Amino acid sequence: MKVLPQSLPEVLVLEPSVQADDRGFFFESFNQAAFEAATGSRRSFVQDNHSRSARGVLRGLHYQVRQTQGKLVRVCAGEIFDVAVDMRRSSPTFGRWTAAVLSADNRRQMWIPEGFAHGFLALSESADVLYKTTDYYAPQYERCVRWDDPDLGIAWPCAQPPTLSAKDLNGARLRDAESC
Repeated sequence: MKVLPQSLPEVLVLEPSVQADDRGFFFESFNQAAFEAATGSRRSFVQDNHSRSARGVLRGLHYQVRQTQGKLVRVCAGEIFDVAVDMRRSSPTFGRWTAAVLSADNRRQMWIPEGFAHGFLALSESADVLYKTTDYYAPQYERCVRWDDPDLGIAWPCAQPPTLSAKDLNGARLRDAESC
């Protein structure tokens, strides 16, 4: 597994070793020992999620203020622009973001540790996103930061306004958001 450092040191893009030939391909999508070696941390994953989005759908930026979730995100069909935002007020990188394109073709995964908000924009006709979490979904602790907050300045690659849920339309500004 190859580790691609990002602008936020705790967020990593992981690129698996793929064996491909004229029959197709094989790769190990998760191996606990390899994950620990690549990230330098020991985490247990307790939940797997699968999300499908049409082109132009933006989900996020979501995080939990308690039962914080680390997420290991990958795409099994399509392509997304995947974003992580540091929501730890005590962190020197609070409010900074990093992003990567994840796709079924590049098979890359993004490790987003606890304390970060997560969101993505579907770039392909549809995108199936799979992600493992280190804690269970707890709706009472979920928070949302606005995707277009000028204080974040995320460079979303969209020519027109994205399709958003009501929750995402009403996300808090970073300056008003509860931190982790």
